[in-house]
Amino acid sequence: MTSTSRHSLDAVVIGVDYGTLSGRAVVVRVSDGQELGSAVHDYPHAVLDSTLPSGEPLPPEWALQVPADYIAVLQVAVPQALRSSGVDPSDVIGIGTDFTACTMVATLADGTPLCEVPEFSTSPHAFVKLWRHHAAQPQADRINVLARERGEMWLARYGGLISSEWEFAKGLQLLEEAPQLYAAMDHFVEAADWIVWQLTGTYVRNACTAGYKGMYQDGAYPDATFLSALNPDFASFVSDKLEHTIGQLGDRAGSLSARAAAWTGLPEGIAWLWETLMLT
Repeated sequence: MTSTSRHSLDAVVIGVDYGTLSGRAVVVRVSDGQELGSAVHDYPHAVLDSTLPSGEPLPPEWALQVPADYIAVLQVAVPQALRSSGVDPSDVIGIGTDFTACTMVATLADGTPLCEVPEFSTSPHAFVKLWRHHAAQPQADRINVLARERGEMWLARYGGLISSEWEFAKGLQLLEEAPQLYAAMDHFVEAADWIVWQLTGTYVRNACTAGYKGMYQDGAYPDATFLSALNPDFASFVSDKLEHTIGQLGDRAGSLSARAAAWTGLPEGIAWLWETLMLT
């Protein structure tokens, strides 16, 4: 973990672990790996599986979240962990994250989640689709049947089965059940990448989730011919909504922005390292 900050025996790094119901921040000394402090922040909205915050009811098998809850972890848990550690923020030289995949955020071009757009605030499809959102099972079934019929080589790499929890099933469900919202969406983003985007101002896809639950193999996603056979309007899903620069695990994803520094109490410009992922 490198940055332009000084390196000393007192240098520390921070890890932020995003789970299903809460986020945990931990402060670790670089020289010996000693944990110096930690804090947990429960997501205020937890998992939306029966109603939206507006009271709008949800069908069975839905599991959604509110992206502002992820930001709250940075605003609450990171400063608390720093205080509990007794560490001077100037000694923090880098920060890294992990996130449970495949958790998807539909956004505008600037990263604004669609659920924060007033006209979509009561639309279930505008909210984060949590990894355990299973309402896209009909779409996943069609992907699996078509891939077997066409002899798609990538299917075997996933044990012959694409899950309803994964990107393409969730994206296809969004298109077919909320086409207006799908049309308004500029990016369909892994939450692991969205949180880095919010903290650095840079959107880069991480190689781990792109290759696993995003079906990115040998430098390509499933092609437009395959996608069109699922639904003609899905043909450009990759090029229009999904495809983006791929970053490698361990790479520096960017530098902490002034906005994120204000959220966390950390120095602006420290390294934000490419996240590791909890793959469920």
